[in-house]
Amino acid sequence: MAIRLPGITNAKNILRRSNSFAKKAASAFMDVPKGHLAIYVGEGQKKRFVVPVSFLNHSSFQQLLGKAEEEFGFDHPMGGLTIPCSEDIFTDLTSRLQELL
Repeated sequence: MAIRLPGITNAKNILRRSNSFAKKAASAFMDVPKGHLAIYVGEGQKKRFVVPVSFLNHSSFQQLLGKAEEEFGFDHPMGGLTIPCSEDIFTDLTSRLQELL
C-alpha cells in the first residue's frame, strides 16, 4: 500500500527552483575578486564597476558615498551600492585613486 504525499513533490520543485536562482545570484558575485566591491554608477542608465575596497578610505570617494546616502539612504535600487554621479566623474576619480596605490 503506497502513501501519496503531493505536498512533498511540490516542495521538491520549489527547492529546485530556489536552488537554481541561488546559483545564478551567486555567479553574479563570483566575478568580484577578494578585496574589491561592485558599485553601480550613473544618473540614468547604471554601469557596474568593480573597485578595490581601499578606495573607501579616501575622502573624495567618501564624498561620493555621502551623495549616495543622501539620495538612496540604505535602499539601493540595484541591490548593490549605487552612486548617483556621471560615469566620467567616477572613472576620473578611480583612475586618480589607482595612481595613488
